[in-house]
Amino acid sequence: MIPPSSSLEISGPWNVSFAHGRGTPEKITFDQLTDWTKRPEDGIRHFSGKATYRRTFDVLEQRPLGSAMILDLGEVNDIAVVRVNGRELATLWLPPYRVDVTAAIKPGTNTLEVEVVNTWNNRLAGDAALPVGQRRTSLTAASVSKDTPLKPAGLLGPVYLRTSSPAEINQTRPAE
Repeated sequence: MIPPSSSLEISGPWNVSFAHGRGTPEKITFDQLTDWTKRPEDGIRHFSGKATYRRTFDVLEQRPLGSAMILDLGEVNDIAVVRVNGRELATLWLPPYRVDVTAAIKPGTNTLEVEVVNTWNNRLAGDAALPVGQRRTSLTAASVSKDTPLKPAGLLGPVYLRTSSPAEINQTRPAE
């Protein structure tokens, strides 16, 4: 029997920092997690590279003895590096985007940082719509046009901190 686990949704606002010099604001607040391609800012909509999400959250209770605390990032596009309270815990590049954060979480206020890196597709598509002198990227063979669909990007969530209770395993010996 595995008792139900408890969870805490870590929702907005999120402070987001983008790599410098890429046509994005250096820092912006997202009231909620959203796909970069759905943002009104052209620089964010076509951004390709690394952005860092920061959020503090409170853990009010001690976790049950023997349990683990799992951070579930939900949907991420494409790679995520997870830090809790300054401690790098994992690089996640495939779903499920989950990591055991038990060793880094403390009672009280905690800081979560998620560095997200996406592919070049969105920047290449954005640049294809610009005059050559304004483009940030170049290719020897044009494989992306201004009409190429944008790919979802960023930390989309929802983000949860889950406490997994210890499993009670009842084993019986097979009849001999």
